[in-house]
Amino acid sequence: MDVNEAIAQTLREEGVEYLFGFPSNPLFDTDSAEEAGIRKIITRQERTAVHMADAVGRLTSGDRVGAFACQHGPGTENSIGGVAQAYGESAPIVAIPAGYDLAKTDVDPKFNSLVSYQSISKSCEQLADPEAVGETMRRAFSSARNGRPRPSVVEVPKDVFYTDLEEEFEYTPSKARRSGPDPADVETTAEMLVDAERPVIFAGQGVHYAKGWDALKELAETLEAPVATSLNGKSAFPEDHPLSLGAASKSEPGQLTHFVREADVLFGIGCSFTDTAYGLTVPDGPEIVHSTLDPTDIDKDEVSSHSLVGDAKLTLEALVEELDGRVEADRGRADDVAAEIEEVREEWLAEWEPKLTSDDTPINPYRVVRELDEIVDKEEVVITHDAGNPRDFLAPFFEVTEPLSYIGWGKTTQLGYGLGLTMGAKLVHPEKLCINVWGDGAIGMTALDLETAAREDIPILSIHLSNFEMASYDTPFGGHWADVAEGLNCYGERVEDPDELGAAIERGIEKTEEGTPALIEVITSKETELSRPDLE
Repeated sequence: MDVNEAIAQTLREEGVEYLFGFPSNPLFDTDSAEEAGIRKIITRQERTAVHMADAVGRLTSGDRVGAFACQHGPGTENSIGGVAQAYGESAPIVAIPAGYDLAKTDVDPKFNSLVSYQSISKSCEQLADPEAVGETMRRAFSSARNGRPRPSVVEVPKDVFYTDLEEEFEYTPSKARRSGPDPADVETTAEMLVDAERPVIFAGQGVHYAKGWDALKELAETLEAPVATSLNGKSAFPEDHPLSLGAASKSEPGQLTHFVREADVLFGIGCSFTDTAYGLTVPDGPEIVHSTLDPTDIDKDEVSSHSLVGDAKLTLEALVEELDGRVEADRGRADDVAAEIEEVREEWLAEWEPKLTSDDTPINPYRVVRELDEIVDKEEVVITHDAGNPRDFLAPFFEVTEPLSYIGWGKTTQLGYGLGLTMGAKLVHPEKLCINVWGDGAIGMTALDLETAAREDIPILSIHLSNFEMASYDTPFGGHWADVAEGLNCYGERVEDPDELGAAIERGIEKTEEGTPALIEVITSKETELSRPDLE
C-alpha cells in the first residue's frame, strides 16, 4: 500500500462520502478514492469544490467533514479563497492539496501550502514522513471536528503520495468530543436571565453544530424571551414562532432591532459576537452574557458581564435544568412579548409591502424574495444567498422554519460562494429543493460550475437577480445567463414580467424534480434600499 491508498482509506473510515476537487492530485488520478467507496466530484474551479465540501460539514452539523483535494501549485493557489471562506464561516473541512516534490518544497517560487494556508486553517501540516500518514490524517480530522470547526490542511508532496509504506497500515478514526460549561457559571447566568426585565437570546451557528435547537426553544419558552439569530445561525430557531425576531445582519427585520435596542440582558449562545458589518449591531446598554465553545471569542469585540465556555446544547440544557424551580411555569409575559413582536413586525412589513408586492418593471428584487417565500415548501428546502444585495434582500424577508434550512454567511463575503454551497447541500439532502440566490458579480465568478451540477446529476435551482451591475457600484455587466445555463446542459429561463415570475419559479422547481439543474434569470431594478438596523 502506498500513501495515496492509505489516505483514501483514512477518508473512508472518517465517514467521507465525497471527495471534491480538481486534478492533478493522485487521489483523483488513480482509482484509490473510488476503490475506497468515495465518490469523486470534479468541479470547473477549485474554489467551488471547497465550497461544496464546506456545505457538507455545515449541513451535517460536523458529523461529516467535507474533503477536498487539488493539484500542487496553481491548484492550491486557486483554492485558497475557498479555504479562507470556510475558516471565516467556521466550516469543518479537510483539505489535501498536493505539494511539489519534497526536495523542491522550499525552492522559490514554488507555492508552499504549509506556509500559505497557516493563517486560514485551524491546523496545517506537511506529510513528509510516509509512515506518519495515519497520525497526520487523524490530527487533521480531529482538529476539524472538535472545538470550533474550521479547515485542516495536510499538504502531501507529489513524490510522497506514491511512496510505499513499510508497515501494514491500520487506521483508527478520530472522535468528536463535547465539553459542558462550569456549573457555577450556569447558576450565575440563570440568575441574570431570571432577573432580567427584557432579556433577548441571540443564537449563533454553534447551536446548529451542537444540534441544540430543541433546547434553545425550551429555554426561550421557559424565560418567555424573544430569540434573534446570527446570519450563520438563521434557522436555529423557527421564524414562525411567536418569540422569533429573525436574523441579524447588514439588513434585518424591524422587530429584531427594536428588541435588541431595548434589551437589558443580551444572552449570546453559540455565537462569536464578532464585530462585522454582517453581524449583530450591539447597542450600548444591555449586559452581555456570552456562551461560546471558543474562549478566544470572549471579550474579543464585545465585553461581556459574564461568560460560559462549552457546547451550546449542553449549555442550553444545563440552563433549562437550572431554571427549573426558579421560574414559574407561566410567568405571564409570553403573550405580551409575542404581541409586541407582532405589532412591530407588522409596522415594519407595512413599510416594505410596496416593494415586496411591486408590479414595476424591471422587477423589484424584493418581489422575487416574496414569490420565493410564498412558493417554497419550508419543510423541504435548503436556501442560501450570495454576497452583497442577494444576501441583504433575502435574509430579512425569507422566513425559515426548519433547522439547517438556510445556509447563512457573510464574514468575508466571497462572491460565487452560494453555488458550491447549494450543490453540496443537494448531495447531503437529495430529497430537498436546494436554492442559491445570486447577482451579476457572483454569477460571473463561478457560473461555469453549473456544468458540474448537470454533469454530476445535482439538480439545484439558481435564482439570478440580474440588474447588469454589481450592487450599487458603477460597474456595468452584460450577458444572457439563461442562455449560458442552457449551453451548460441546464434549464434556463429569463423573466422580465413580474406577472410571470411565480410561474417561472415553479417551472424551475419542476425541472429540478425531473433531475435537471435550473437557472431562473430575473431582470431586476437597481434596488439600493435595505432594511438596515438603526440602534441610535
